[in-house]
Amino acid sequence: MTIIETPIPDLIVLEPRVFADDRGYFLESFNSSKWPQAISDCDWVQDNESKSTKGVLRGLHYQCEPMGQAKLVRAVIGEVFDVAVDIRPGSSTYGQWYGTILSEANKRQMYVPRGFAHGFLVMSETAIFAYKCDNYYSKEDEGGILYNDPNINIEWPEIDLEFLLSEKDSEQPIFGEHKQYA
Repeated sequence: MTIIETPIPDLIVLEPRVFADDRGYFLESFNSSKWPQAISDCDWVQDNESKSTKGVLRGLHYQCEPMGQAKLVRAVIGEVFDVAVDIRPGSSTYGQWYGTILSEANKRQMYVPRGFAHGFLVMSETAIFAYKCDNYYSKEDEGGILYNDPNINIEWPEIDLEFLLSEKDSEQPIFGEHKQYA
């Protein structure tokens, strides 16, 4: 496995070793004995999966403490532009974002630690997106930030149709007016 550092501390991209032949492929999507300690130390308690069509934008979501969540995310089918925003109070990269392509082709995953808002844009006709969480979802502790907040200025890729958002995601607060993580 290759670990790809990002400009934001603790946020990493993982590229698994893929064993492919004419029958298909095999990879380890998680192995606690071989992965970086930050990921291996997570007590993964929940796996989630979503299916979305091209143009669907989900996010930016997070869980506040004490129900904060680390996530290990990947696109099993299709391609997404995956984004994480640092919302950890006192962090030297507070308010900064990082985005990368996760796809069926590159098989990369992103580890999103606690204290990050997360979202993704589907760039293929459909995508199945899977993620592990180290804590359970809590409606009372959920938070969100508007996907196109000019204070964060995420550079979402251009696609040939308008983004499709849930009502909740289209009405999220802007950065600075969002529910504080801690």
